[in-house]
Amino acid sequence: MRKYWENPAALASDIAPHGTRPVPASMLFGGVEIRPATVLAPMAGVTDTVFRRFIRSLGGCGLIMTEFTSADGLLRDKTMRGRYLHFYEDEHPISAQLFGSNPPVLADAARMVEDLGFDLVDLNLGCPAKKVVKCNGGSGLLRDLPLIGKIFETVRAAVKIPFTVKFRAGWNDDEIVCVELAKMAEQCGLCGVALHARTREQGYSGTARWEWIAAVKSAVRIPVIGNGDIRSPEDAAAMVAQTKCDAVMIGRIAPANPWIFRQIAQYSEFMSVGDSPAKLYAEPSEADRYQMIRTYFRMLVEEETHGTEGKMKQFASWFTHGIPGGATLRKAIYESKTGPQILASVEQFFEARLHAPTT
Repeated sequence: MRKYWENPAALASDIAPHGTRPVPASMLFGGVEIRPATVLAPMAGVTDTVFRRFIRSLGGCGLIMTEFTSADGLLRDKTMRGRYLHFYEDEHPISAQLFGSNPPVLADAARMVEDLGFDLVDLNLGCPAKKVVKCNGGSGLLRDLPLIGKIFETVRAAVKIPFTVKFRAGWNDDEIVCVELAKMAEQCGLCGVALHARTREQGYSGTARWEWIAAVKSAVRIPVIGNGDIRSPEDAAAMVAQTKCDAVMIGRIAPANPWIFRQIAQYSEFMSVGDSPAKLYAEPSEADRYQMIRTYFRMLVEEETHGTEGKMKQFASWFTHGIPGGATLRKAIYESKTGPQILASVEQFFEARLHAPTT
């Protein structure tokens, strides 16, 4: 995953000349209420149960989603169900995201999701990874709208829980299909759509084209979630103002700034009552960052999942970004051999900083 924060977001006023407006306080997918209207995007290798519960504990996130999961794999390998579809009661409302290209297989996987107690099931038509596209999954399906329609119909008939889809605008700038695809989703009875406003060809480069989100919103009556280039509360409010979307989805900035959901909620609340911009949301202190890193790492150690140490080292580069002396802490983390050693390195580093005598 690219370090998204290394490319500072443009000012909201530059992105959305129409100004800003609060992110909606709530939205409905079928009978499932999402409050507030913010969604943690499904991210491979990131949004496991530990990270999802961690984000939920910080507040402000209305809906969390699993890592995108192979429907074929779920039916072939029972161990995948425990790895990708395990969740706790405090994660509700939660959506499971599936990918694949075989309508009956996706329908069977969706039934499994429903039987496990998920609140929603989502279809991934956005992943640009070559190995997924090669198997006609993710954004690879964007060139086969008839097959997408068959998948929509088959999965919709298989489950009673809300069924949604996340997709990209199209394969490339010459093959933009987002409006047509959204209309098809509505006609097939899906409860909502989420658009990452880039093409498959773009990957994660360039700028998200928010006007595509606006076009989709104008074309359908089901809820529309906007996704792409939201790196601050100001960006979220700008997207809502420009596109009139019903909710916003946050992806790659969440590991770097897990407070983003709470900040959006604070920003929207103060905007709604007309408070001054200076009061809109709080930036985390160094003590807050320490508490955040320690809490998440403790959760990983307690969960004792496969690859705990690797995940702690992976997240260290995100969580320590911007912390004075962060390079020293990252070095200590990378040299540690076990989860408890990593946690001890974090605690030693911050305790020394926070309790150092002032001069």
